[in-house]
Amino acid sequence: MIKANIVVVGAGVAGLTTALLLSKQKRYSITVVAKHMPGDYDIEYTSPWAGANYVPESEPDTPEMEWDRVTFKELWKLANDVPAAGIHIQKMIKCYREKDNKNNPGQWQAQQNSWYKDILPDFKVLPESDLPPTVDAATTFKTMCINTAIYLPWLISQCLAAGIVFNRSNLTSLTEASSLHHTRKLASLIVNCTGLLAHKIHGLGPDGKGDKLVYPARGQIVLVRNEVENMVELSAPVDGGDEMTYIMTRAAGGGTVLGGCYQKGNWDSQSDPNLALRIMTRAVELCPELANGKGVEGLDVVRHGVGLRPAREGGTRIDASWVDGVLVVHNYGHAGFGYQSSYGCSEAVVRVVEDVLEDSIKVPKEQDVWAGKVKL
Repeated sequence: MIKANIVVVGAGVAGLTTALLLSKQKRYSITVVAKHMPGDYDIEYTSPWAGANYVPESEPDTPEMEWDRVTFKELWKLANDVPAAGIHIQKMIKCYREKDNKNNPGQWQAQQNSWYKDILPDFKVLPESDLPPTVDAATTFKTMCINTAIYLPWLISQCLAAGIVFNRSNLTSLTEASSLHHTRKLASLIVNCTGLLAHKIHGLGPDGKGDKLVYPARGQIVLVRNEVENMVELSAPVDGGDEMTYIMTRAAGGGTVLGGCYQKGNWDSQSDPNLALRIMTRAVELCPELANGKGVEGLDVVRHGVGLRPAREGGTRIDASWVDGVLVVHNYGHAGFGYQSSYGCSEAVVRVVEDVLEDSIKVPKEQDVWAGKVKL
């Protein structure tokens, strides 16, 4: 059996999960090439900064919904059977406030009838007597929170056990990766999981200077030592703006993440102290027990953090193209849903890789994709 040499570019949650699922096919020999690896904290490397939890925002009957649905099954198994992965099950209270939804009057109805109510255990509308302060209504259900500081190294360990080789390299173009397979032979195919770096890496886009549909959606968090029993979040941005409120306690002593914001197009890597104060204030107002009723002064801060979600106009890109004569399968543009869509997206990528290597689909040139000469 002749093996296909595959190079996965990127070692965030998308790249690691994709490499791991590809390794199930024994005819693939896989190298992961990345500038940043688990253990790094860099503004270009989004995955370590994520919360991260499983609360889908995808619309029904869309590819995004299917990716989330597939991922739920995998993460739920890990949460129940593999404590070393750093995922635990918690109750989520998803809160609705009228004042945050003035421009979206159907939000509460949609929240009550979310497609995932049929897969997330114990989904129900919270009785009025149990509502948190300042909240008009809420749903509650069991879901998962991921301690990314444990989960990313666990993913790497699974990849290493599967024979995947890692190479730390700073690429300026996708095609450079074709010569970095650990066998020293040219790669048969590259899988592009570059996240936010897709914005500038050479080879992508209509002019080969990056996919400019990719943009940062800046998030800011405060990590505290305080813990609470349940995850809590507001279902819409505060007062319809770009600031959000969520509280999620990570597994295995990982602290509690307080957030946040969703600032489109903002590349700033520095924590805004005024925003941090608003985040902490809203958290203790929504969940007073977080600080034992002592307000912001009762929070024990570990650190402040900023991450840039790799968003993309038009959504996640999963397809194939020829980039400067090199065959590339793409998996990027996951915005804030990289973890909760990770297995579903990676399964879709595995199918595209199989189709491409078996010549069962025609692969267009990257420039033809952008010129609208092909329909993907």
